[in-house]
Amino acid sequence: MDRWLWAVRLTKTRPDAAAACRGGHVRVNDKPAKPATTVSPGDEVRARVGDRTRIIEVVRVIQKRVGAADAATCFIDRTPAPPPEAAIPVARRERGAGRPTKRERRVLDKFRFGQ
Repeated sequence: MDRWLWAVRLTKTRPDAAAACRGGHVRVNDKPAKPATTVSPGDEVRARVGDRTRIIEVVRVIQKRVGAADAATCFIDRTPAPPPEAAIPVARRERGAGRPTKRERRVLDKFRFGQ
């Protein structure tokens, strides 16, 4: 399992993949997966990578790390799209721009609170 996660580029390193398996962040067919768990075509892998849970269907099993284009052919990503709330723009000022003027503050408040 850890070798496959690393080979298809879901994790940066193989130790990261093994740590995710040991930490309970990887499931194969809704069962917890150890680093030595074998995968076969048709298996569903749920892996928490970073702050997202990826749902992957295994198409082809590979043992060695390959290029990104080849790795993309080894699985089908069934992860649902993130909710639209995540794409809400956030009002930010440039670093070092100082305090906003009174006019800028009114514009920011209007943007934030919809007044």
